[in-house]
Formats: sequence, C-alpha cells, structure tokens
Amino acid sequence: MKIGLLNGGGDCPGLNAVTHGVVGTATRLGWEVIGFKEGFEGLLEPVNYKLLKVEKTEGILKLGGTILGTTNRGHFSSKVGAGGVRRIPKELMDEAIKNLGDLGVEALVCVGGDGTLTTALEFEEAGFPVVGVPKTIDNDLGATAMTFGFDSATQVVVDSLDRLHTTAESHQRVMVLEVMGRHAGWIALYGGIGGGASAILIPEIPFDVKKVADSIIERGKRGFRSALVVVAEGAVPRGGELTIEAAPEQGEVRLGGIGMRVAAELSELTGKETRCTTLGHLQRGGSPTSLDRVLATRFGVKAVKLIEEKRYGRMVSYQQYHVGSVTIREAVRKLNLVDPEGEIVEAAKSIGVCFGD
Repeated sequence: MKIGLLNGGGDCPGLNAVTHGVVGTATRLGWEVIGFKEGFEGLLEPVNYKLLKVEKTEGILKLGGTILGTTNRGHFSSKVGAGGVRRIPKELMDEAIKNLGDLGVEALVCVGGDGTLTTALEFEEAGFPVVGVPKTIDNDLGATAMTFGFDSATQVVVDSLDRLHTTAESHQRVMVLEVMGRHAGWIALYGGIGGGASAILIPEIPFDVKKVADSIIERGKRGFRSALVVVAEGAVPRGGELTIEAAPEQGEVRLGGIGMRVAAELSELTGKETRCTTLGHLQRGGSPTSLDRVLATRFGVKAVKLIEEKRYGRMVSYQQYHVGSVTIREAVRKLNLVDPEGEIVEAAKSIGVCFGD
C-alpha cells in the first residue's frame, strides 16, 4: 500500500515526530509513504512530494518545524475572516484527487488544526480516504484532551516568565507578556500558572483592567515590588472587542497588540513602570518537549493503524491517557475552550492569580 502525508496550518514542535511515527509504522507494514510539501498545495500541479524512507526520518524526532513544510494560506485555505469557513472549489478537489490517484496513493494522513481538518473532511466527502492528526499549539480542538505542540509552547512561556521575573524584580516593574492561543486561553493559563504570573487574562474571561491594576497595587502593599501579567492574544476587555493586528483578504484575522494596550493602561493606573514583551513565533519554534515527542509519535502510529483497519474519516484523539480516535466531523464541530469556572481557573485564583473579573 502507498499512503500520503501532509502538514497544514501553522508549524509547531512535534510535526517531525508525527512523520517519524507514520513512516516507521508504515515501513514495518511494507507500505510506502509519500510526503507532500507545503500542505495541500503540494497536491496540485506540479505535484510537490518526496518518498519518505525510514532511514531518512530516524533522526528527525528531536527537530522542531517540519521537513515537509506547511502553509496556512493558498488554494486550500478553508478559514476566512473571523472564524468563517469556505468550501474548496470542486475543480481543485478533482485535480488533487486525480494527482493522488496517478501516484498510486490510496489514503492520506492530514496533520493540522481545525482548518486543515475541515479541508480533510471535504476530501473524505469527495470519496478519498483520509485520516486526521490533531496539531495546534493552542490546544483548542474539542475532540482531544491535548494536542502536540501545546506543551512545548507552554514551556517557552514559562521560561520567558522566569527570565522576566528577574528583570522585573530588579527594576520594580510590571512586565506584561502577550502569548498566542487565538480564541482559547490554554497557553496563557498553563504558562501563567507555571511561570508564577500574578495576573492572567484569557479570552474566556472578559477582563476589567482596573481590577488588574488594583491587584498589582495591593501586591505592592504586601511587599511585592514587581508583577508579571500574562495576556492571551485573544483576551478581550469587558464590553470591548478583539485587538486585531491585520485582516488579510484570505485566511483568518491576525490577532495581536492587546499586550501593549494592557501595559499602557496598567502603567497609568498603577503609576509603575510597565514593559510589554510579545512572544509571537518563539512559541512555535525549537525542539519539542519530551511529552510532545512521545505524544506526536503515538499519534503518527495510530494514524497508520486507522488506515490499516480502513477506519477512514477519523481523527486521532487523546483521552484519559489513551490514544484513540473520533470522527473528523466531531473533531471540528466546536473549540476546546477554558472553562471560566473550572478546576484549573479555580486553582489559580486560590493562589491569588487575578483574572480581571
């Protein structure tokens, strides 16, 4: 059997570990794996691919990024505007499926987030067998308890807060750190707790900056000379709107700038010198953590097993420490968001973290 593999959406640590798992498992079954470059774009003429042999992928487990490349733009972009979804034109689908057939590819493993999996679902509906693997540093896919890349991104936040703490303490400053996550606050929440932030602002809890300022002033009265504030890029002031950095014609809006806004307002309200750092793509780069390496490898193995069992139209899913699967349709149905009244938020509040609510 010959199967295809592609990555879609943004890059993240662990993509190469998935490739490692897919190729290693498929090779033991006597199959061939064709890796398509630059996501679904690699399926179009001229077809851009390479044969993935196990001896060429054995050492990629530890590497960040992806040897196949990826894209969240182009002909197969299914996400438009602020969360809108568009259908892929039939002529593009027909061309891609024909090219897959000409290469002898019998099934396709699609690694990506909700946008990539939405496109994968269209391939399934068009009659071409697909299996999905969930990938997003945002951890916002509802049908899996965790996605690979999230732990690595969170570790970058924790490391950054550790560094910011020393300079904040030295100058008695408030340090604001803006992190990724789009409409989900998982990176900010886990990174903020792990890095000892005194305030965490997430999309799921609209915030009042005055309450954040009051909490910082109160900390000062208790002898704390500095404060760390983590702001998710999708955090929204109470009664306000998303802060948008850019609104491209194709694809989703690019969030950014809320950290600078919060820093300016906190400086005015507290009278303390305030600085903002935006982590940006530092959260996507670098080697994956051991957790992400293992999880991504398991995901790759499971994807091949689903093809072997001819259980198409399904996405690999991690639940209760077990790697299983769900339908792709279920996977893209709703986002996995932080529960404002959940145990993790309550734990943070119990140690004095302010959410601005």
